[in-house]
Amino acid sequence: MDIAKSKGPGELLNWEDIQKMKLLWNVACEVLRLAPPVQGAFRDVLTDFMYEGFYIPKGWKIYWSTHSTHKNPEYFSEPYKFDPSRFEGRGPAPYTFVPFGGGPRMCPGKEYARLETLVVMHNLVKRFKWEKLIPNEKIVVNPMPIPEKGRPIQLFPY
Repeated sequence: MDIAKSKGPGELLNWEDIQKMKLLWNVACEVLRLAPPVQGAFRDVLTDFMYEGFYIPKGWKIYWSTHSTHKNPEYFSEPYKFDPSRFEGRGPAPYTFVPFGGGPRMCPGKEYARLETLVVMHNLVKRFKWEKLIPNEKIVVNPMPIPEKGRPIQLFPY
């Protein structure tokens, strides 16, 4: 809200404003952790390895799950609790928060998605209060998490 208060009527966000939105990005990251936009991906096994007593040979396809990685209590204490402070400071360990993938296959649109998310969230918070029309709407995962009825809301301009 400090950024919103610093702007004149009709004045748009600038890059410096976006860089100040650390708490808002922490909130967005926690939402992405709890409801990742992609459920996982297949990868080719490059070398033979053992995993929990199972032999995995080179050439096999394996599937990694964003959901199970983000809910692993070894990396995220109280993994089902909404806690944006997880992303303060250095944040989670590498390859434990992977809504955009990781390493050389990380989504090339990650920074654009960050920018777009922050601008939309800022404008929603600044201009509207809202109310869910279906308070306990079910989330269906097929293959991505989607509100069963589309999450209708009513916006009330400030």
